[in-house]
Amino acid sequence: MARVKVFLVCTECLNRNYTVSKRKDDPERLTLSKFCPHCGKHTLHKESK
Repeated sequence: MARVKVFLVCTECLNRNYTVSKRKDDPERLTLSKFCPHCGKHTLHKESK
């Protein structure tokens, strides 16, 4: 399976904090709860375009 690198963006401060890989044939966007070092707390991070 081919994988692509995607950026995760904090939904509160809109900083790009993480890069992760996901399968290329997965059409839906990734959503994870991660720690945002800029906000200083756990927030929802979504895949950017």
